[in-house]
Amino acid sequence: MKIDTSKWSGEGTFTQLLLDRMRQLEAIAFVRVEDAPATRSEADYNFVSNEIFVGFASASRTERVRRFGFLPASRTVVEKAMTIGALDAALAALPDVGTADYADEGMLQYLRTERIVPPYQTRGYKLVELVRVYEASAIQTS
Repeated sequence: MKIDTSKWSGEGTFTQLLLDRMRQLEAIAFVRVEDAPATRSEADYNFVSNEIFVGFASASRTERVRRFGFLPASRTVVEKAMTIGALDAALAALPDVGTADYADEGMLQYLRTERIVPPYQTRGYKLVELVRVYEASAIQTS
C-alpha cells in the first residue's frame, strides 16, 4: 500500500490509528492524508480536522457477451476489491476504532474528543478530532 502524508501535519492520534489499521487491509491500494482547512486552535480547545482519501485495489476480468443477440464479443469488467461500506464494516470490527459516527456510500466520518491536562497546568484543554474518509479512484492490480 502506498501512503502519501505530504499534505498532513501529523496532528491527530486517531488519524494515525486509522492509518495503522488501514495498513492491515489488503484491499486498499493507496491512502492520502491531508489537513482539512477547518483545523484551528483556541485557548480552551484544539480542533483537528483531517481528510483521508482511500483508493481500493481493483481487478479486471474479461467476460464473453453477445452483441445484438448473436455476435460474440468480449468486454473487460473492472471490479473493486472493497467499497466504503465494506471498509466501514472492517473498521467497525476493530475494538479500538469502532463504528463511524456518520457513514454513507461516499464518506465515513469519525469524531473523537479527549480532555488533555498537561502536568504543569491545573486547567486543561479539550482536543476535538474530526476525520473524514473518502473514496478516491481505484488502482488496477491485475
